[in-house]
Amino acid sequence: MLPDTPLKIWTENLLTTLLPENYVYHNWEHTLYVAEKSLEIGQAQKLTEKDKRLLFAASLLHDVGYICKYKGHEKESCEVAKNNLRTFGYSEEETDEILDLIMATKTPQHPKNMLQRVICDADLEYLGTENAEAFSQKLFKELHSLNPDLSLEEWNKNQVSFISKHHYHTAYCKKNKEPLKQQYLNKIMKNS
Repeated sequence: MLPDTPLKIWTENLLTTLLPENYVYHNWEHTLYVAEKSLEIGQAQKLTEKDKRLLFAASLLHDVGYICKYKGHEKESCEVAKNNLRTFGYSEEETDEILDLIMATKTPQHPKNMLQRVICDADLEYLGTENAEAFSQKLFKELHSLNPDLSLEEWNKNQVSFISKHHYHTAYCKKNKEPLKQQYLNKIMKNS
């Protein structure tokens, strides 16, 4: 269960009121999922409470930039974070670290430290779950609403390419998520 911090409540209000309705994947539900998975993976990787606090904040804020723009939302998320984190008791140093965590989620991912590896894995953890197909359908629906020319065939090709290149960055996800991700990839390849 995620703590009901003032930052969480503020972010929920922001995303539930300002995101377009057609954002059926990148929404508050996704944000909560990533926050939950960040803490789960962080726990497995034996992170400190301070590190988990930074991860939690970055997870909550990593997609708020979608309220401004779709492509390049990570930079927008950083602007929102930079302008508001002091209000929630984060120091300048902590804010800088949170901004780095947000930018680490940009694909293709190239995390530089353990905290960045954790948030990157949390953001794409769903690929290695039994719900991968359901998450993928939501993402396709969202992208199709933005680009009606995107066909299911093209989407599947893009997915095969993306998942084939993707790799988890933490020992926890490599062990617990990679096998199901490979099963999901094989399923898409058979159906393409």
